[in-house]
Amino acid sequence: MTRIKRGVITKKRHKRLLKRTKGFWGQRKNVFKRAKETLLRAMAFATKGRKLKKRDMRSLFITRIGAAARTEGMSYNELINGLKKAHVELNRKMLSQIAIHEPAVFSKIASLAKAA
Repeated sequence: MTRIKRGVITKKRHKRLLKRTKGFWGQRKNVFKRAKETLLRAMAFATKGRKLKKRDMRSLFITRIGAAARTEGMSYNELINGLKKAHVELNRKMLSQIAIHEPAVFSKIASLAKAA
């Protein structure tokens, strides 16, 4: 039976991981075991960061919509409640964009919410 040497595959796997840890500090970039631990941790933080970013952006949209609603003489929750009753299905991101870039259109949307 012939002998199988596995060094090539292992080296390829190690190099692939070490390439992703480029720029890390100390042994975290060039010692495989340390790099693997650090990369797993970094990936966990990246996932968490994406979730936090969504949360932060939604908060920003709500703040913008609330400010625009106050210029129309109503509160944020009155606006959202009115839109739901009027069956206007615009998400907060779009409402925020309209409030910033198209104030006249936002006024019409707010009047729909007031009427409902």
